[in-house]
Amino acid sequence: MVMVNILLAEDDDSMRGFLTRALERAGYSVTAVDRGTLALPLIATGEFDLLLTDIVMPEMDGIELARRASSIAPDMRVMFITGFAAVALDQGGETVKQSKVLSKPFHLKDLVDEVGRLFAA
Repeated sequence: MVMVNILLAEDDDSMRGFLTRALERAGYSVTAVDRGTLALPLIATGEFDLLLTDIVMPEMDGIELARRASSIAPDMRVMFITGFAAVALDQGGETVKQSKVLSKPFHLKDLVDEVGRLFAA
């Protein structure tokens, strides 16, 4: 199996820790940051297969981050994690292509399974 590199942008410290540990235990490589503005320069390296981002974050929300990310790294997949699923799906009607939304609260197993499905194809 090819190592999948995930960039996690989540402003909640405990949530970021839980998600990182769950994904690493499942065999993924995870780089975690606490805001979108820190994620952008990392995306530019081209090292990531998946951007896993919270939608509501300070400085830059996850939707803006995903839009910028898809122009920098068009092949990178995007998954949103949010307590506000309706927000993700209706920002001027334009959703980032190849994106998936996982609504909080979710089980860590659900997240790991969703990531697995993204890369099983």
